Amino acid sequence: MNFDEAFKLVVGHEGGFTDDAKDTGNWTSGKVGIGKLNGTKYGISAAAYPNIDIKNITLDHAKEIYKRDYWLKYHCEKVPSDARFSYFDALVNSGPGGKTRQGAVIWLQKALGVDADGIIGNKTIAALNSANGAKLAMMFNGHRLMFLTQLNSWGVYGKGWAARVAKNLIGE
Repeated sequence: MNFDEAFKLVVGHEGGFTDDAKDTGNWTSGKVGIGKLNGTKYGISAAAYPNIDIKNITLDHAKEIYKRDYWLKYHCEKVPSDARFSYFDALVNSGPGGKTRQGAVIWLQKALGVDADGIIGNKTIAALNSANGAKLAMMFNGHRLMFLTQLNSWGVYGKGWAARVAKNLIGE
């Protein structure tokens, strides 16, 4: 799967403008009730991009952001094709994560069995080069779902998150 194909699918998951006040991603601070409620559109959130006019962002601008800040920055092209879309989708939906926060890079590293430090370095790239793509996709999505089920907001958004991961697994 190339970037254009992946972008089309992720935007289909993300949809248009929303400003749900209960969703932390819709607030410029990333915390409910703090900052401005600027919303999310095409998966571009106020929490991640507090200085962008979210409501009026164009699809082309969103595509530029996705390519620069997710696809290229986190080496999506190096992930085996069976797991590539799940990884890209999780980068957009949950972020990359880091040493103290769960996210797509951490789940990828856990699935690969390498140090989960949130950095796509030489060890992670080497593990990707020898990974079984189907097994990696299964392990990656397992780590992603386990994380999502532990969130306090699972009761509100969990059904949608689980459906999103399921659609990824069946190729929709």
